[in-house]
Amino acid sequence: MREIVFDTETTGLDPNSGDRLVEIGCIELVNRFPSGRTFHCYFNPERDMPEAAYKVHGLSIDFLKDKPLFAQKVDALVEFLGDAPLVAHNAMFDLSFLNAELERVKKVAVARERLVDTLMLARRKHPGGSNRLDDLCARYKVDNSKRVKHGALLDAELLAEVYIELIGARQANLGLAAIVVSGAETRTVSATIKVRSVPLLPRVTDAERAAHRAFVATLGQQAIWLKYRPDEATASPATP
Repeated sequence: MREIVFDTETTGLDPNSGDRLVEIGCIELVNRFPSGRTFHCYFNPERDMPEAAYKVHGLSIDFLKDKPLFAQKVDALVEFLGDAPLVAHNAMFDLSFLNAELERVKKVAVARERLVDTLMLARRKHPGGSNRLDDLCARYKVDNSKRVKHGALLDAELLAEVYIELIGARQANLGLAAIVVSGAETRTVSATIKVRSVPLLPRVTDAERAAHRAFVATLGQQAIWLKYRPDEATASPATP
């Protein structure tokens, strides 16, 4: 299963009033695990940068003026997104800017049905609490110490970790060996297997075992169960 976690930075809050996309960061998840593939790009918005937006992400027009236009990178972006579900925090905000840019270059808009909104997931799971990305990072112990200002790729990376926690896809108590390949050398770094101190009690009663044996005995020597129960393999079938 392939999913794309993404985040955007913009010149403001409303694409319908002329605000533009200036950065997008995407993280590919395969079976709820980061594959290592990313897409990240800054865009020249072809307009000024309001002070309020600059204070959020720190992207100035001087920095962005030599960056590509959205139209120059749209094909690579669309190819990376493919038809995967798109995961974002307050997803309709990001989608509105993405679709405004797609419409501007006459590309097919992304359907809102593809969205997975982690803000909505968080509100359902933690009603009454604050569910900003920073708050969720603190709740799930995701290190966001590098998040001095908003940045699309960093925020997408943090959100990918938060998303996995939100949907319960991380098995925190399951320890597996980590296999490291270095040149011709392959080694196991660590392995943690938890073993029960007291085995679980059997759920099948003696009466149920006896009833099963009696039933199998009526099936004759060809009964497949006899192959997996050596103690009964030589037993004589009951006479009908």
